[in-house]
Amino acid sequence: MEQAARRSTIADVARAAGVSKAAVSFAFNTPERLSAETVSRIREIATTLEYRPDPVARMLAQRRTWTIGILTPQGLDVIFTNPYFGEFTAGVATAAEAAGLAIQFISPLHGSLTRAVDRASVDGIITVGLGADHPEVGQIRRSGLPFVVVDSTGLPDEPAIEVDDEGGARLAAEHLVGLGHRDFLVIGIEPPSATSGLEPAGVTARRLRGYDAGVAAAGLHLTEDDMVVGPASMEGGTDAFRRAWAAGARPTAVLVMSDAMAIGAMHAARDLGLRVPEDVSIIGYDDVDVAQFTDPPLTTVHQPIRQKGEEAVRLLLAGGRHRDEGSLEQQLLETRLVVRGTTARAPRGRGEVVDDGR
Repeated sequence: MEQAARRSTIADVARAAGVSKAAVSFAFNTPERLSAETVSRIREIATTLEYRPDPVARMLAQRRTWTIGILTPQGLDVIFTNPYFGEFTAGVATAAEAAGLAIQFISPLHGSLTRAVDRASVDGIITVGLGADHPEVGQIRRSGLPFVVVDSTGLPDEPAIEVDDEGGARLAAEHLVGLGHRDFLVIGIEPPSATSGLEPAGVTARRLRGYDAGVAAAGLHLTEDDMVVGPASMEGGTDAFRRAWAAGARPTAVLVMSDAMAIGAMHAARDLGLRVPEDVSIIGYDDVDVAQFTDPPLTTVHQPIRQKGEEAVRLLLAGGRHRDEGSLEQQLLETRLVVRGTTARAPRGRGEVVDDGR
């Protein structure tokens, strides 16, 4: 049997170049410690010998992993079924790959985000939807790792990327009120854990405040009885609508905090014999790519999802600060309403009768 060729080692390169193994390591990991001529000579010899630095040893020498982590409050089996997260990750990947960085997903390990963070080998972290009260945020702070907060307020001491959640939700509710709807159901995103509750600075609370402000124009106020929550997925939206219907809810309009959940709610409504939008109007949030291809196309609130991912990486690489000013950078991105085919005037006999000119 033919014997496999032996792989060249750092010792082989050092011997051929007439330098120490430490010098070879410096040439690849900290070249500023050697003269440019020495670095060039060592690397040329390494190329001739087909030597490749061991990636693990290189990471240890540089004390860097060249990897950034994306910390998600829900398991990847839920996250990856939501097209929003796919588009956000695409934005992160675009910026990370341009900087020569890899991505590691950090999701609850055996139900524990803290345990997952403790095991992550990354140079920095992008947190998604985690507020100031989450223990993981304190853990990251104590570790000294740079991190950027996405989709959560309440962290004035950290760099952050968020969108005008409240303003976008208000536009959605005002649109439905203008169509004569008065019977609402809100489908929200469930909190990261059963014990965490509704965080005032979180996405769900901000959007709920926007919805409530929008229906206030009609003299209405949303209560806990008007809301149901579930996982941010199509299945989560389907189950949430069915649970609300089984509990006696009979909305003419549904405000959903996720496009994926809105698509699931459309499916559930049809299974119950309802027509969208003739019997019930449904409006989502995100404007993911697939929203325009549903049947009918989904009315939704647009947010710049990919831009959020790209900007999060940029802030992470910059340490989250304007270096000239030494001030913290926090970005608020705009939202807008995109009206498509899942919203229509309230059914006759339900809510306010709207004069349609006939």
